[in-house]
Amino acid sequence: MNIAAIDIGSNGARLLIKSFDDNAPASSRISKLLFVRIPLRLGQDVFTLGKVSKERQHMMMHMMKAYRQFMLLYKVEHFRACATSAMRDADNGKKVMRRIEKETGIRLEIIPGAEEAQLLCNNLVENTDSGVGNYAYVDVGGGSTEISLLHDGVLAESHSFNIGTLRLLAGAVTQEERNAMCSVLENYAREFPDTKIIGSGGNINRLFKLAKVKGDSRELPVESIRELHNILAPLSLEERKQKFKLKDDRADVIVPAAEIFMTVASTLDSDSIIVPNISLADSIVDGIYKEQKKAIVNITMSLNNRKCGSYKP
Repeated sequence: MNIAAIDIGSNGARLLIKSFDDNAPASSRISKLLFVRIPLRLGQDVFTLGKVSKERQHMMMHMMKAYRQFMLLYKVEHFRACATSAMRDADNGKKVMRRIEKETGIRLEIIPGAEEAQLLCNNLVENTDSGVGNYAYVDVGGGSTEISLLHDGVLAESHSFNIGTLRLLAGAVTQEERNAMCSVLENYAREFPDTKIIGSGGNINRLFKLAKVKGDSRELPVESIRELHNILAPLSLEERKQKFKLKDDRADVIVPAAEIFMTVASTLDSDSIIVPNISLADSIVDGIYKEQKKAIVNITMSLNNRKCGSYKP
């Protein structure tokens, strides 16, 4: 069974295709067939103009047509296409989505921040050691930061804040929003001390690689983030790209991303961030697979019940 997810964020747009084979050995039941990321940067338009520009609409249409061809090529049986913060805020977001569906057959869903946090959280508990203890799962995107607070593997609360890297660069983050995020984290720190942070998003993964953490550890010291921030912040975009091999769509956003993670870590009094490399696209695909598997089980049980009911000795 091949399943795909399209995740259109404020900075990048991703297509992920995975294959699931329940009859294969445990180590090879799930395989990644394709991952494509396009630096669409919807947030650059939306957080300054309030809408998706015509140029960006053309880019998006070409991209969605290409994603459709990839899904046909890989014989995808099920998929879900989701858009997050930028499309939620765009004045013409729904109009753009209708045009995409008309020309490609792909129906985009604008998912609310709470659902985005829930999707990420479900996948997180299953694929990390976050089943015991207190954890704050922090996903920093271009338009928003999703924070899921977990206690012994149970989602205690989730929040979506309009504090993203592109919003910060556009000067579109209010002090009220900053205060709201810090207030939530302060309350959680008081109620659940010793909270560990799990970070998600392209920027924290890039910071992890730049920090060159030794061994197999997936923990990134906050001090390493601070050191990288202090080195990167004074540099021009060209210097960041040359010295650290950063792409155009990463060179500008990595500094505000580091600032968001440092703020969260400082508020929760944490000295490291776990970086498991789990994305929203992974969460969407894995969620579809679970739903399909559950549906198959329910159909099998229904058929078995019918057989039992029709049996006459």
